Amino acid sequence: MTVQFQKVVPSENDIRLDRWFKRHFSAISHGTIEKLLRKKNIRVNGLKATSNQRLKTGDEIRIPPMDTTLPTTLKTKNLSKADVQFIQNLVLYKDPEIIILNKPAGLAVQGGTKTTRHIDGLLDGLRFDYDERPKLVHRLDKETSGVLMIARTVQAAAKYTKLFKSKDIQKIYWTLVEGCPKIKEGKIDAPLIKKSGVSGEKMVVDFREGDKALSLYRVTDHLANKVAWLQMAPLTGRTHQLRVHCADVLKTPILGDDKYGKRNSLMQNIPHQMYLHAHSISWNTSEGKNQTVSAPLPDYFKTAFHEFGFDEKQPVDLLFISRRKK
Repeated sequence: MTVQFQKVVPSENDIRLDRWFKRHFSAISHGTIEKLLRKKNIRVNGLKATSNQRLKTGDEIRIPPMDTTLPTTLKTKNLSKADVQFIQNLVLYKDPEIIILNKPAGLAVQGGTKTTRHIDGLLDGLRFDYDERPKLVHRLDKETSGVLMIARTVQAAAKYTKLFKSKDIQKIYWTLVEGCPKIKEGKIDAPLIKKSGVSGEKMVVDFREGDKALSLYRVTDHLANKVAWLQMAPLTGRTHQLRVHCADVLKTPILGDDKYGKRNSLMQNIPHQMYLHAHSISWNTSEGKNQTVSAPLPDYFKTAFHEFGFDEKQPVDLLFISRRKK
């Protein structure tokens, strides 16, 4: 092989150099990239480069001769027609930058121990007319259903990740909890940290060492204070944040949450699921228009609503967000 030169395209703006190489030459190990950089065999615009260097549109990357035959584009995982149809059937919304999915409960967002089927592994089925593979922007717990945002390009992923961090993207969750909060609307400020215990690792409230965790909530309806339907808006994105805030701060654990709650008689006549649903997501589009996408309730959630006499179509007050956000 001979030395090659390749320019960074607009969709790759602001990507790290090592990640650029992994996208274009997926067979190269990180160690090999670092070795080539140390020897100045990989350069950007003719200059010495580092693995964490951020690339800009138009940057010219020097690609040295390799000992192995490497693909020039990111490998596409072979998906069956059934897999492609499955993931495309989850699409609620699509524009040039993002895709919104309605993630079903029980399907993980990313792989892990003993988890081989997940959203991340199916993203090639969402390329549509793009050459680039879509990217995850945020996460949902495996047992949480509802709206999940996917970026269609590296550039869009960087943009919307920043919007999440700046709280310019608003998410509303619906949940059913055991009992009913005494205060019907409020803001929870309870820092969280991961700790190990007899039952494994869990997130716990820790005001000394925990990371800042803010959640808004409002009781939409309740049944004799035995079970309540809450709307919740997380202002931070800590692991299991809403689940811990419901269980440890409001003292009303989410129904079906075996990790932070407990089995109770309320679950006797409804499916055994965790009743937390990412109901809607809102943001401002590139044209300045406010866009909201909502995910319909899963059938098991509807069964529970019917059992407890809640009406998912009743008008709900979302002004609690503006009232409490500051």
